[in-house]
Amino acid sequence: MKNITRKTQKILCIAAILVAVAVSALVFVFVGIPVIRFISEPEKFREWVEARGIGGKLAFVGVVILQVIVALIPGEPFEIAAGYAFGAVEGTLLCIVAAAIGSVCVFLLVRQFGEKLAEVFFPQKKLSDLRFLKSSPQRDFLFLVIFTVPGTPKDLLCYFAGLTDIRFPVWLLICSFGRIPSIITSTIGGDALGTKNYFFAAAVFVVTLAISGLGLLAYNAICKRRREKSV
Repeated sequence: MKNITRKTQKILCIAAILVAVAVSALVFVFVGIPVIRFISEPEKFREWVEARGIGGKLAFVGVVILQVIVALIPGEPFEIAAGYAFGAVEGTLLCIVAAAIGSVCVFLLVRQFGEKLAEVFFPQKKLSDLRFLKSSPQRDFLFLVIFTVPGTPKDLLCYFAGLTDIRFPVWLLICSFGRIPSIITSTIGGDALGTKNYFFAAAVFVVTLAISGLGLLAYNAICKRRREKSV
């Protein structure tokens, strides 16, 4: 490996990224799209899961892992579907496990292939907005706070974390527990839909939307303030 030139390393890195994207695309087409189609029809999705037992749960976990890696796919529909099909408790646990595995995969891939991989899914500006996390003495705490607030771009944070020197055990705790608030609200809403408690479901989604909106505004304000300080 020491005899490989920088140019060759760059070519190998780009090739690995292209292969990873191609494999992800194929898995999404042949596994993800059918599951998403079921998710758009919740009753059929529940029947599909129940008919396959543990296999249905594993398929769902696999697609959620893929959703985290392919950051362009929104995660909320999967969380709502998990609550509908599995109930609030089991749905939450499945989503947390899947999201944590996906976040770890992203972290390790970015550690291996660097910023070029992150730029496959996110523009340079979005990554630059988080530069302050690299030098902040409260970086781990800020990661946890930002990750915990519903509405913040968690997939972007996963990719950016791999570009920092944050320790893996710390990141594992952050990406596991930090997603809980947003996952719980989605799965509770999905569970309420599954039990036909539509008024409660609507209330949960309205409150979640409001909190997510405030969270996104707070995130943008923090990034803007930090960006102006660095100028």
